[in-house]
Amino acid sequence: MMKLAAGCLFVLFSIVSCHKDKCLDGKDHRKYPSADPNMKECTIYSNCDLNPVPQRPCCYGNFTEQLVSPVLIVDNTHWDRCGKLSEKCEVFMKKIECFYQCSPHAAHWINPNYTVGILLAPLCLNFCDNWFEACKDDLTCARNWLTDFDWNYDGNHCRNSCVPYSQMYKNGRDLCQSMWGQSFTVSESPCRCLRLDGRDEVVMKYLLPDKDTDSSEEVHSDERSCQLEGLGEVAGEEKAGDKSVVLKQE
Repeated sequence: MMKLAAGCLFVLFSIVSCHKDKCLDGKDHRKYPSADPNMKECTIYSNCDLNPVPQRPCCYGNFTEQLVSPVLIVDNTHWDRCGKLSEKCEVFMKKIECFYQCSPHAAHWINPNYTVGILLAPLCLNFCDNWFEACKDDLTCARNWLTDFDWNYDGNHCRNSCVPYSQMYKNGRDLCQSMWGQSFTVSESPCRCLRLDGRDEVVMKYLLPDKDTDSSEEVHSDERSCQLEGLGEVAGEEKAGDKSVVLKQE
């Protein structure tokens, strides 16, 4: 089909760009990104016949079976310790999970002290605000999901009472910078940041060069170029049915 052929043309670009990518060291991660046609979720990180902007996932297709709604447990982490998440809140949890487990770009923010995890990956403020809005009435008993649960053979257990997200977190910025410890930060740029959707494949070229340079001139140039491409426009609300994403650290 013409659509499939056009999609596969992007694979050439994907292969060129992906050679610099690697994967985190988690038990569900591949060593290097590789195509997998059997992904049930996280399909924005899949190959050309599933996604018009192809990427090569760092996860295995059988892992994504855990993310088919309704999601109750991923590996050993229960998402429903305070009751089943609402559909719209689950969408954002899956986006986070998919980025961590499957994105070939996540390892660009690998935690140097714990290579299973990520450190300060820059999320867009509007993504964080939309995440907070989607989850504000859901319940959680842990502010930091990496450290504030009690763990045993049956996974995570509440140490504290369940309260609404809107009581646990002040706003979207607080949610993004607290729920997974220091895994994420909120970017001060509305453009050079991640929304955990197909746009990220395009914006990566503006995110990576600055990691090895102190040139403010280059930063401003990248910001202007990014804005000119329209990548800083405010994203709309996420759709609960969108195909989308637990971060493991010590």
